Amino acid sequence: MISPKMQDAMNEQIKHELESAYLYFSMVAYFESLGWEGMAAWMQAQAQEEVEHAMKFFHHIVERDGRVLLKAIAKPQEEWDSPQAAFEAAYKHEQFITSKIHELVKLAEAEKDYAANVFLQWFVTEQVEEEASTSRVAQLLARVKESSNGMVMLDRELGRREAD
Repeated sequence: MISPKMQDAMNEQIKHELESAYLYFSMVAYFESLGWEGMAAWMQAQAQEEVEHAMKFFHHIVERDGRVLLKAIAKPQEEWDSPQAAFEAAYKHEQFITSKIHELVKLAEAEKDYAANVFLQWFVTEQVEEEASTSRVAQLLARVKESSNGMVMLDRELGRREAD
């Protein structure tokens, strides 16, 4: 059985994961409005991953006889100064999510909740990949700057990403 404290914290994490998806869906709309279909496809895959992450927490709570209580999610940002700025925002957001996962691990350790700790280790590893992938794209965008050829090539490359 999951403790009330861990249940509340995981319900909060469901909110964070869904806010991530909502933010990335907003980025999809932003990239589509600029005609960057590859970047939009990359963010679409990212948004879908975030929904899957929320559902992992959802099922974990349910499997441990807890109760999922959904919380209101915030309206996401809609505009960025550039594609690079959008990916930099995504990277900063992933760092925020990493901090939230680390807080959950600390709580699991304090509560001696071994099942939650094992469950959360997947997210610890996942966040390393999440931060690396968003940072990599932001860095690539910084390199191509305003080169139209570079942007087109990078957009094409990003469009090859498939949802995990």
